[in-house]
Amino acid sequence: MDAEMMAQLSSWGPIVILVLFFYFLLYRPQKQAQKKRDAMLAALKVGDEIITLGGMHGKITALDDKSVTLRVAEDVNIVFERSAISAVNTSE
Repeated sequence: MDAEMMAQLSSWGPIVILVLFFYFLLYRPQKQAQKKRDAMLAALKVGDEIITLGGMHGKITALDDKSVTLRVAEDVNIVFERSAISAVNTSE
């Protein structure tokens, strides 16, 4: 290898390090969190107690591909998009 080739390789070094940095510290954890959220949304079932992104607590009474019906009080049912669900409320 001659000096010119080594200079070109060393100029690409910081760019490669930045790409790896962004991949391992930003992109990869975000994809793992998205997979976990998708699994949680796919595992929803009637009777689960959930929390919406807006902070509404309720129990699932009906499920659809895109919507969820929640019972938030006696005789009060509200329809939400499935993507509006933040977490499944567990007693643990």
